[in-house]
Amino acid sequence: MKHAGPEALDQLEPVLDEIRRLGGLKERKRGAFYCGPIGFLHFHEDPAGFFADLKTGGEFVRFPINSTQETQAFLRRARAALNAVKSVRRKAGA
Repeated sequence: MKHAGPEALDQLEPVLDEIRRLGGLKERKRGAFYCGPIGFLHFHEDPAGFFADLKTGGEFVRFPINSTQETQAFLRRARAALNAVKSVRRKAGA
């Protein structure tokens, strides 16, 4: 499964826009998001469709994002994962 190329990312632009709105992430390369120095999220394309690799609990977990339901479920998990990272950082800074 290869990383999403420019044409795939064009199709995923609505999802990318949602991720950009979350705040706290840096998009170092289009479609590759980091939380501080740590890779947090990137995308893949495959004949089976599009997938998002999201860092949750210290490991990447792959989510299909080929339907509205899959995309919404992924975005909920992305928000929760980012909130968890932010929470840990706040506690570490306290």
